[in-house]
Amino acid sequence: MDWDDAYNNRGHIPEAESYPPRFAAAAAAFRERQTAAGRARLDIAYGATERERFDLFLPQGMARGLVVFVHGGYWRAFGKSDWSHLAQGPLACGWAVAMPGYTLCPRIRVSGISRQVGAAITAAAREIGGPIRLAGHSAGGHLVTRMLCADAPLPDAVAARIVSVLSISGVHDLRPLLRTALNQDLGLDRAEAAAESPALLEPRPGVPLTCWAGSAERPEFRRQNALLANIWTGFGVDTRAVEEPDRHHFNIIDGLTEPDSPLTEALLAR
Repeated sequence: MDWDDAYNNRGHIPEAESYPPRFAAAAAAFRERQTAAGRARLDIAYGATERERFDLFLPQGMARGLVVFVHGGYWRAFGKSDWSHLAQGPLACGWAVAMPGYTLCPRIRVSGISRQVGAAITAAAREIGGPIRLAGHSAGGHLVTRMLCADAPLPDAVAARIVSVLSISGVHDLRPLLRTALNQDLGLDRAEAAAESPALLEPRPGVPLTCWAGSAERPEFRRQNALLANIWTGFGVDTRAVEEPDRHHFNIIDGLTEPDSPLTEALLAR
C-alpha cells in the first residue's frame, strides 16, 4: 500500500489548511481569558531547552486532580500553545490541565520526546495533587500510551497516580512510518520504532485505556486505534476502542472543549 497516503490526513480532509489557524486563534483567546481570570500559569520550565515548558490551567476552586494533554503533529510540528482551548472541558469539570511542549524532530529523536513528556508529567504532578489522567491526539496519543508502558520514563510514584489514559487518533505501532517520507524527519530505525511502539510493549496493570478515533479518519488511523485496545486486552487491561461517527482527524478533538461531550466523559469517567 501507499504508506505516505495512508498517513496523509490533510490530503483527505476538506479545507484541511484552515484548521491549524483556527485552533491557534481559539487557543490564544482561551489563554487570554484564563490569564485575565488569574487561572493560567504559562511556560513553566521542566527542562533546560527552549521547548521544555508546560502551561497549567486551573479550575475554579480546588482541583479534583490533573489532566495532561499532549499535542500531536507527527512529532515534528505545532506546540503547546496551539491547543490551549482543549482544556475547557476538563476545566469546567473541576480538573487542572497541563499542556506540555516538547522539542520537535529532527532536532530530537522520538525516544527523546518520550523522555521529555515523562519529565513534563512529573513536573506537572508536583504542582497538582490527586489522580492524573492523560490524553493525547495523534502523535500525542502515541506519547500518552507510551507513558502507560511498564518501561515508561516516569517515577513509580507518578505512574501510580495515573488513573486513565485516552488516546485520540493515536499511532501505537511506529513501524509503518519507516516506509514514509515522514521518516526523513523522524529518523526512526527498526530498533527505535519497536522500542517506542506501545503496541509492542507491556502495559502497567490496572489503568483503563480508551482508544478513540473518528469514523471518517484514514483507514490506517482506525486500524491503529483498534490495534492497541485489542493487544492490551490480552494483558488484562480494561480497554475500549471507540469510533465517533462523522469525525475526522482534525475535528475529532472538538469534544474536549465541552464538559458534557462523549469525549470529555471518556477522559474523566473511567
